[in-house]
Amino acid sequence: MGRSRRTIPEELLLLALDPTTGTTAQPQSLDLGLAGAQLVELALAGRIAPDGDRIAVVMPRPTGDPTLDSALELLRRRGSPVRAVHWIGGPRLGLRQTYLSHLERCGMVHAVAGQMCGVLPTTRYQATETAISREIRSRLDSAIRTGVPPDPRTAALAALAHAVGLGKHLYPGNEGRSSRSRLRDLIRHDPMGGLVAHAVMDVQNGVGAQPRRNPAQGAPSAPGGGRPPGAVPSQPHHGGMARVPAH
Repeated sequence: MGRSRRTIPEELLLLALDPTTGTTAQPQSLDLGLAGAQLVELALAGRIAPDGDRIAVVMPRPTGDPTLDSALELLRRRGSPVRAVHWIGGPRLGLRQTYLSHLERCGMVHAVAGQMCGVLPTTRYQATETAISREIRSRLDSAIRTGVPPDPRTAALAALAHAVGLGKHLYPGNEGRSSRSRLRDLIRHDPMGGLVAHAVMDVQNGVGAQPRRNPAQGAPSAPGGGRPPGAVPSQPHHGGMARVPAH
């Protein structure tokens, strides 16, 4: 996979990166979103495909992207299709740091060492190619404001941004309410992105025992007053990324 095209996990992380503080918004849910973004990217590359609410490997050949190929190999070793919610809710912690280090190696972000409270070592990240971040945001803004159906990559990115709770980061305050609503609505434009985004939200809500509807079939409100699909739980933690160096 050539570097002429950024992957969806990379774009999701760049969207979450605050240019002022050098920290990422929604750090707790972002790992889940990155795991989901890997699935969407692998599907777009023709390596996996949805099978109901499960994910099946259809071509095990590596993509050339080490982080994606690691996920692809883990999926291949399962031997049978795995439910998206189980995959995303599995031991995927650390993806945020993995991708930040990856973007640093690619020259897309720059690590800045610091200290929290004058004691705890921290690392913050500044985008080195701000034009890239602006282009990603512009695509999202265009899809939201024009109402024109976006391409699958942008639709999937929007779905994942909504799923991890980036709406209030990207479109804050009362003035951003309509944009947040449209961001949520973009989930319907890409079935794979919708499947994965719903799985991310289900993991956050502790849902996973029952198969859910295919996003392409629509998403009616759950009976008995359950969570309406598309609702994102509040995220209590918006902190930065303190990191204790390895000993």
